[in-house]
Amino acid sequence: MKKILVCTDGSAYSFVCYDYAAWLAGRTGASLEILYVSDLRQFEVPMVADLSGSLGVQPYQAVLGRLQEFEEERAKAILEQARAHFASRAPQTPVGFTHKLGFLVDTFHEFEDRIDLIMLGKRGENANFATEHLGSTMERVVRASHKPCLVTSRAFKPVQRILFAYDGGRSCQKALEFLSTNAALRDLELHVVTVAAPHEEEAASKTLQAADGVLRASGCTPVAQLLVGVTDNEISGYVEGHGINLLIMGAYGHSRIRQLIIGSTTTSMIRRCRVPVLLFR
Repeated sequence: MKKILVCTDGSAYSFVCYDYAAWLAGRTGASLEILYVSDLRQFEVPMVADLSGSLGVQPYQAVLGRLQEFEEERAKAILEQARAHFASRAPQTPVGFTHKLGFLVDTFHEFEDRIDLIMLGKRGENANFATEHLGSTMERVVRASHKPCLVTSRAFKPVQRILFAYDGGRSCQKALEFLSTNAALRDLELHVVTVAAPHEEEAASKTLQAADGVLRASGCTPVAQLLVGVTDNEISGYVEGHGINLLIMGAYGHSRIRQLIIGSTTTSMIRRCRVPVLLFR
């Protein structure tokens, strides 16, 4: 892992994301790129557009110009805050700062060919007004990304125990490869869990044993556990019951876990676990 893209909107969730980025960069030696995208929609909402009819074109353009100037100042403030935060948390880590105008879900693609991971908070600047909802931008980025995404939680906690939800699917194979070839997380306590439907335990057990074997061959000493029941209930319960600090899973799979990511169960899982979730495509 050489470079990480950290998406920010200046919210409290962004600062938690900064802390996890500093932690991960310290372990992997990766550099960081902080990206703030000024959302074009704030200049296109009906309330602003209607001013062109009530004020006339020239006054409207003046108002729009002031809004754009305000957004430029806001962007500078957000990136300066990020710069100061990383200067204190990760002074040895190379950090770049970029401001773009557009939409994050489109803009982040410009960086994908030169980054290894995307990080963003699971909620954004409107979190206080919609505390039970995950950020729509976060979900769209995760859907569209071709790189792994780390969705960070509401508060930073040192990562000591990792849960890898494994189902044998292609995306989980990428996560398995990451864990088995990347020494940066090898000293942390690793749990590997496969969830089986009733009467499907034998096949699920073989799937779990295969992952356990790969990890042990790479020098890891995972705790392997087969659970039976409803996937999101079992995984979230395991996270809480075992003090898990980071959940790793595939974005798509071949079993019931496939519904966890990029689907209706995804938002429930990320919300219920309340820990960062690292998603592999």
